[in-house]
Amino acid sequence: MEIILLERVENLGSLGDKVTVKSGFGRNFLMPQGKALPATAANLAEFEAKRAELEKAQTEKLAAANARKDKIDVLGTLTISHLAGEEGKLFGSVGTNDIANAITNAGVDVSKSEVRLSDGAFHAVGEYEVGIHLHSDVDVIVTIAIVASEG
Repeated sequence: MEIILLERVENLGSLGDKVTVKSGFGRNFLMPQGKALPATAANLAEFEAKRAELEKAQTEKLAAANARKDKIDVLGTLTISHLAGEEGKLFGSVGTNDIANAITNAGVDVSKSEVRLSDGAFHAVGEYEVGIHLHSDVDVIVTIAIVASEG
């Protein structure tokens, strides 16, 4: 299936690129989220008419992501308290939702889908580096300190 990208999609292409994808990916993900249109002659003409508007919107999204990145860089190390045993093993785990809430409580809105945990949730106290994916071109690393809470 050939589509026209309406925004930059990681590992696929940039705004205005005409790419071939599997039909399920195009129909079930890209088109419902407004990231692509089928590559028909009518859609190509419509896209060219709106190109400047779409490029402006993409530039604004990138600027907003860079502003959030600058705010996150200032935060330093964030501390998350969690119940733990005597050896430092957590009762439960600290995952994307806990990390997103800690960053949001520190003053920068981050959704759990933007938090990237390469090795999964954390199960022990300690200090960890966590990737935050704010935009397809903007990533930032946050240091999270997980400490045992009283309880």
